Amino acid sequence: MKIKASREKKIFIFKNSLRYFLYAVIVLICFTFMMSGRLLKPVLLIPASICIAMNTKELPSAFTGALCGLLIDIACGKIFGYNAFILTVVCTFTSLLYMNYLRKKFINFLLITTVSSLICSMLDYVFYYSVWDYENVETILDTVTMPVFAITVISAVPVYLLFLLVNRFLMPERHLTIAEAIKINREENS
Repeated sequence: MKIKASREKKIFIFKNSLRYFLYAVIVLICFTFMMSGRLLKPVLLIPASICIAMNTKELPSAFTGALCGLLIDIACGKIFGYNAFILTVVCTFTSLLYMNYLRKKFINFLLITTVSSLICSMLDYVFYYSVWDYENVETILDTVTMPVFAITVISAVPVYLLFLLVNRFLMPERHLTIAEAIKINREENS
């Protein structure tokens, strides 16, 4: 319960800027990984956007979801803005959940990542394959959609650990304003 001094404010700004820069670098690494090769790969931008949404407010979370969704659209060759809309809603909802109800625990992250990945993969399957009534469309579900879903959830663990490392060293501490310090002091004395 410290009151923020001017030197601490500069450190706060530096740590926050460095943290967001590292977030951007991690997102670009995830995007580069998704663009490389032709084999089935995890959609790493889903757990990355959820990790960022866990630690930010609604507006930066929505922006992150939109950016990561657009990058997924580019990497997967989807309609531009399709995944951006889905991830914007997911990241905003995630941010609100963590601000109001959830603790920053791994199991909560894994649950939200699993549900989000399932939603994204099932919507892809339905809108890109099932609606058009192709023959043997269920083979796409078995050979592409579900394996990508599974490896996305499994690969969420290293992504979470990477973001945990960045947040452990660069997450700014909460400092009290003078008004909050006076209010707490009055409550303790009465």
